[in-house]
Amino acid sequence: MGAQPARLCHSFYKARLLVAQAAGLGEAGATVMRSLLRIGTRGSALALWQAEWVKTRLENLWLELQVELVPIKTSGDKIQDTSLAQVGGKGLFVKEIEEALLVGTIDLAVHSMKDLPGELPDGLTLSAVPEREDTRDLLITRHGETLDELPPGTRVGTSSLRRQALLLHLNPGLSIETLRGNVDTRLRKQREGVVDATVLAVAGLKRLGLMPEHGSILDEQVFLPAVGQGALGLETRVNDKAATLVQPLHHQATAVAVSAERAFLRRMGGSCRTPLAAKGIVTNGMVHLNALVASPDGRRVIRGEYDGPTAAADQVGTALAETLLSRGGKEILKALSAVSSQRSAGQ
Repeated sequence: MGAQPARLCHSFYKARLLVAQAAGLGEAGATVMRSLLRIGTRGSALALWQAEWVKTRLENLWLELQVELVPIKTSGDKIQDTSLAQVGGKGLFVKEIEEALLVGTIDLAVHSMKDLPGELPDGLTLSAVPEREDTRDLLITRHGETLDELPPGTRVGTSSLRRQALLLHLNPGLSIETLRGNVDTRLRKQREGVVDATVLAVAGLKRLGLMPEHGSILDEQVFLPAVGQGALGLETRVNDKAATLVQPLHHQATAVAVSAERAFLRRMGGSCRTPLAAKGIVTNGMVHLNALVASPDGRRVIRGEYDGPTAAADQVGTALAETLLSRGGKEILKALSAVSSQRSAGQ
């Protein structure tokens, strides 16, 4: 009888090793599966859905891994009555989560990629980028009107400068109003008539099963998405064992496309204070990047495209940024910086 538990234990280890080898992770993968993994996430319904999605897949991959979700309230979650452009940009949604990752109170952070600034803190890295969801935006109205059909004065709620700029560019008569909150909060405010219409990412609506009855999907060739829209970023400490665990969730084509987009973002110096958009597509070993920079009032929209090999995705993003900067983007960014400085001086 004494030998049976040992044989069972050995069988369990062999099973873990087979899973690890299938994922190309070897014996190290079998060893890390024995530990607890703590996932840091925002506490919104969408963030928790995304973290739970990662949790389920990791538990299915690593049979004895215990995964725990750790909701963290970020500065962006606490500030709901001011536009992101006025309070510090998209980094507000990840700062506290990244701090917890750095001090070791969590082992993995699951982010909406579009919340991540272009630069990550020293000591942290994006260890996996799962396959992307739908990247498009949805216009939600009372009766299903398209963007062109909305009459002058229609109140459209959004806190995104990108969406504001493109809405006004395509329909200058609209009245843009700041609308903050989680997906369900913004849907409720639109239903209650706080605003006449709003624009939300299709990815989040699909993930939560909240696609509304009256919605018009916006053509992403015209209404370009945010950098990283529809993608998740799995962030770990550099050289941490959690990076090994999440590798099977990595989707290379998505990662390459997002890498080009984020390189564009970095070179533009972009944040939520800058109306930027970019969408990368990978086909046949090449990445094609569409991007734009705009003035917040929508009067100036500078677009461009660039292609390059997938191995040079970062260079593609940087090159396209240089092109747009030289074609007037630098002036737009300079004007935005001046406005931001004036606002800061007045506070």
